[in-house]
Amino acid sequence: MPTENETENRHAEPLGLLMDDDIQVFADDEESKDRQFVNALARGLELLRCFRPGDTELSNAELARRTGLPKPTISRLTHTLTKLGYLGFSESRGTYRLAAGVLALGYALLSNLDVRKVARPYMEELSEYAQVSVSIGARDRLSIVYIESCRSSANVTLRLDVGSRIPLATSAVGRALLCGLPQGERDYLMDHIRLRDEENWPRVKAGIEQALRDYHERGFVVSAGDWQKDVHAVGVPMTGVDGERAMAFNCGGPAFLLSRERLIGEVGPRLVELVHKVEADLGRA
Repeated sequence: MPTENETENRHAEPLGLLMDDDIQVFADDEESKDRQFVNALARGLELLRCFRPGDTELSNAELARRTGLPKPTISRLTHTLTKLGYLGFSESRGTYRLAAGVLALGYALLSNLDVRKVARPYMEELSEYAQVSVSIGARDRLSIVYIESCRSSANVTLRLDVGSRIPLATSAVGRALLCGLPQGERDYLMDHIRLRDEENWPRVKAGIEQALRDYHERGFVVSAGDWQKDVHAVGVPMTGVDGERAMAFNCGGPAFLLSRERLIGEVGPRLVELVHKVEADLGRA
């Protein structure tokens, strides 16, 4: 059983580890603030996170720039991660790339997520009916990462696959996930969303607050052009179980296929029904 302090601090992620900015800064006194925090491990994992879609290879210099860590520290980390099979090294170019060890970890996670197997038939049915995409997302810091996605047979649809990252604050699936969280955790995340982009915070905050009202009134949230102006979507959170990360479903596509009226009157209610079926099949209803 977790202690009272562990329960209170479960979501208290260090600021440098929560932000999704280009450069991750590590406090020198991190270990003094949290005796259970292993700084060397955190730095190694942060280095792996530097590789984003499109980053085939990165040099030690670029990794140092992105992490804010000294080059000698980066050299030791890349050497260790290469020895462990998480990075590959090109001697001719002096660059590193993600290796099969990283893929093995991700596959182990996905293969053990029962929700993907249970939800897939329902998601395929809804995506074909609406002729758009249906996906499941989980939070990673201030983003949502797709852990499952179904596209319809339509020629025009969103091309977002498993592993795609979209914003937590402005997407339908992100707002849905926020609505499904306890208020304390939601407030914590909203505070960090504000710190990341204070200039646009009033608009972002208004969108999240509207999503909360919509969720309580209808059971789903709407993002109509808030993430991308030509993308409309609805989102629904899924009930979690103890120790499990929060997840949410969305159904979205090009705005010309999904008018606000269709989102509210047709697609949203069907997505709510889909999530209820998945929860029932998983024994959570």
